[in-house]
Amino acid sequence: MPNMSMTKVPMPQQEPDVRNKNFEEVATGYTKEMAMEEATRCLNCKHKPCVSGCPVNVPIPEFIEAVAAGDFDKAYEVITSENALPAICGRVCPQENQCEGKCVRGIKGESVSIGRLERFVADYHMAQGIKTTPDIEKNGIKVAVVGSGPAGITCAGELAKKGYDVTIFEALHKAGGVLSYGIPEFRLPKSLVAKELENVTDLGVTIETNVVVGRSITVDELFEKGYQAVFLGTGAGLPNFLRIPGENLLGVYSANEFLTRVNLMKGYKKGEAPTPVKVGKNVAVVGAGNVAMDAARTAKRLGAENVYIVYRRSEDEIPARAEEVEHAKEEGVIFKLLNNPSKILGEDGWVKGIEVVKQQLGEPDASGRRRPEPIEGSNYIIDVETVVIAIGQSPNPLIRQTTEGLETQKWGGIIVDEETGESTRKNVYAGGDAVTGAATVILAMGAGKKAAKAIDDSFKND
Repeated sequence: MPNMSMTKVPMPQQEPDVRNKNFEEVATGYTKEMAMEEATRCLNCKHKPCVSGCPVNVPIPEFIEAVAAGDFDKAYEVITSENALPAICGRVCPQENQCEGKCVRGIKGESVSIGRLERFVADYHMAQGIKTTPDIEKNGIKVAVVGSGPAGITCAGELAKKGYDVTIFEALHKAGGVLSYGIPEFRLPKSLVAKELENVTDLGVTIETNVVVGRSITVDELFEKGYQAVFLGTGAGLPNFLRIPGENLLGVYSANEFLTRVNLMKGYKKGEAPTPVKVGKNVAVVGAGNVAMDAARTAKRLGAENVYIVYRRSEDEIPARAEEVEHAKEEGVIFKLLNNPSKILGEDGWVKGIEVVKQQLGEPDASGRRRPEPIEGSNYIIDVETVVIAIGQSPNPLIRQTTEGLETQKWGGIIVDEETGESTRKNVYAGGDAVTGAATVILAMGAGKKAAKAIDDSFKND
């Protein structure tokens, strides 16, 4: 009989007043016993609605059944038959809007904690130190993957399993894309990202760092070098700004720069870091998505006493995951909702405050959320020394500017065939944030997997 508990087995985690002063992972993970207990809550539904909510189609009931039986090795095999990055997805996927959002148990209680179980299985496997090298028959076809984020890693891994010679070209000095530079250590340990990348290189994938496609080498030159297909998984690394007075002051960061300095360039190592991060006593983070929560919680860990989330809508419209919002509040982040920045104030070239205007919500806009409208005469100033702008990112224009025949949306997203991921340039495929704009890790992985299948199909049909 299934365990009919209405609530999930709680996730062990650090206390808020402890974790907001360190960069260690917030959640410490299930024990074997906890995982098996949570797995027994699965009803093993005949129609498997949870699978329909997974962008990479993991056979969820099958892996959970294996966990309930204590067969964690089998559970790992089931997950990795469709998902190359289970330890990452178990931590950062918005399961509440995907697999868990479809779970039948969620109708009258809490859904099965699919993400926590996936994380447990992946962590258990890593802890065993088990490595298997698959016997892959090479087909002699070379494919270039541009970008080593979730879309690129997934596409490369899927193609390598099918016998392709795959090389990933990464612009930064370290592979992983947003997994390395964007998501903080306390949510996604970098040692874990390195291990997941190692699983891909074990398949024979080569990763070349410090290669800026569009500068170091062009897409045309990749074809000239013998690559027969190219996948563009370049992400959305171009930050959006508010376009208000004062954004050029010292102490104003885009969230991309702020998090990259801390995560990839070890800016959190005070006194040791080659790339320092100046965080004042008071910090304003503009925006309320997951990236804004990451920036705010990072600022708190860097020693800021007061960290404000400044967001022009109400709590009901916050786009960040509910768990991230809850964690931010627990850690002492202050939410200034229905407030919109109008000016950043400075003194001697440095930030000294941010002027905001109170808002009220009107009719829904194109996004379906109620449009914020300023309340006349409600301006006031929040004293801050640091401002982080976290209002979204767009694809970098470099690839489209240097690649003939590649059509893009007005906002920069690469236009692709929905079924195959192929762009308007033959044998050039794209997926992830480079196509959709900033989205989730698992959606990027799904796009990389789709493109890999299409690339393989195109050569099989030639």
